[in-house]
Amino acid sequence: MPRLTGAQFLADTLHLHEVTHVFFVPAILNQTLAEMELRETGIDRVMTHGEKSAVYMADGFARVSGRPGITFAQCVGAANLAAALRDPYLACSPVVALTGGPYHDTRHRHTYQEIDDFSLFPAVTKSSTRVETIDRLPDAISRAFRDATSGTPGPTHIELLGHMGEIELEELDVELRQEPAITSVPATRTAAANRDVQQAVQVLQESHRPVIVAGGGVKSSGAGPVLLQLAETLGIPIATSLNAKDTIPANHPLNIGVPGHYCRKSANQALLDADLVFFVGSRTGSQVTARWKIPPTSTAAIQLDIAAEELGRHYSNRASLCGDAATVLGQMLEIVDATTADRRAAWRDNVASYGTAWRAEFASLLESNAVPLRPERICNDLTRLLPPDAILVSETGHSGMWTGGMIDLNHSTQSFIRAAGSLGWGLPATLGAKLAAPDRPVVLFSGDGGFWYHLSELETAARWNITCALIINNNRSLNQEIDLVNDAYAGEPGPRHGDLWQFSDASFAEIAPTMGARGIKVTRPGELDSALDEALSGEGPCVIEVMTEQTALAPLAWLGEEE
Repeated sequence: MPRLTGAQFLADTLHLHEVTHVFFVPAILNQTLAEMELRETGIDRVMTHGEKSAVYMADGFARVSGRPGITFAQCVGAANLAAALRDPYLACSPVVALTGGPYHDTRHRHTYQEIDDFSLFPAVTKSSTRVETIDRLPDAISRAFRDATSGTPGPTHIELLGHMGEIELEELDVELRQEPAITSVPATRTAAANRDVQQAVQVLQESHRPVIVAGGGVKSSGAGPVLLQLAETLGIPIATSLNAKDTIPANHPLNIGVPGHYCRKSANQALLDADLVFFVGSRTGSQVTARWKIPPTSTAAIQLDIAAEELGRHYSNRASLCGDAATVLGQMLEIVDATTADRRAAWRDNVASYGTAWRAEFASLLESNAVPLRPERICNDLTRLLPPDAILVSETGHSGMWTGGMIDLNHSTQSFIRAAGSLGWGLPATLGAKLAAPDRPVVLFSGDGGFWYHLSELETAARWNITCALIINNNRSLNQEIDLVNDAYAGEPGPRHGDLWQFSDASFAEIAPTMGARGIKVTRPGELDSALDEALSGEGPCVIEVMTEQTALAPLAWLGEEE
């Protein structure tokens, strides 16, 4: 059995687990990072400007590659890293985080830069482990990867002894082991019980107005094609959560768009009229259901999820299926009766009419020639302009609302990832996404408010020559807050109400070249075509700053006709 330092073990093991990038803020695991080069692992070590950025890059990498994204931070930065893990936790993304931790003899002694950070991690991870003796390092790494990729994916954490993880310098006797099953999601593919499959199929076939809601579990399972086959066989419309927006082409006649809060009105209309909703790989949380109003909790439901604890959490299921989405949908396909699709022809026509009406309602904005530009026009242009193999990355807030409801991904080879709730996620996640898929065009859609958060990572993008198009909807404000500010002022804003939501007129297109990036300013409709082409055909990051109407607000979720 060979004798290795912890650093050598970590470098070799991460290599065996197919890790290609680590995202970190110095100083942490210095010897491990050096061994990655010395031992010719081929792992790229991407130094970032902050712990949150490092996590978001790892998250973007994980969501695009399907493999764990790896991030490191020293003890003093652990709290920042924990705060950032909130987004991959909410998005069910497999990120593995290693941080330094206190020494035994320094705890509770007011040691410089030291607090007990460990308690911060259980709320934002699937598992959090302390490694205080070198012999526990191998099983801790194995557990971190296994937990990140098994069942519902999610982030994991290891706290290493020493502010900079100095336990890496100790030696251990260990056989290196490759565990292919835990290097990507899904780590396992479990089938559902046959009786549950039969019950679900029976309930689904008996319904007259069913809707399928596809969630992130469809994407992580790679279940999009088999889900579409089932929907086509039974003639059932499909709504896709934000996490599953790219699983079914938007131009497929059964795709009715994103439901819930960041939605398309037509999807919510269909779900309100449905007599049965089949949730597939979708947590029935507040966003996808508009706080359990779309559909109402009284609606009959079937739920398929890999996590048993999610079944029946908010809806009283008429059938529940526990297992991997692709596997269980395949089980259902084997026994469904295709002749039942005919009874839903009128329902499909009715649902399609909702989509037609939505397009007619928003046509003037989607095609607007107004100056400053309307965000709806940007979205409509991007539907047309995005390359067939593009990865679209979206910020949260208005960016998530615009991209969720207004941009169509019409090619099965296009991908979509979005912030699960943390403003500022977009730029770092875009860089991680591009590093995971270097041969694919990557496009960010962000507001100026989100882009300001981690503007410093433009330098990282330039340093690594990461080619990506960074589209900024620049309205010089956090205009999503306008209504809240007006409410606070009782509808009569004071002379300095702008302090609460407005920014200066700084130009991102002009800032970008000072950081080694390219910059293009778009001020008129039609200019995005050449700007996006230039951004994606050149080398390195390119900021496309689109000047938009400050009062243009994303439409709020449609929750039913007013009485």
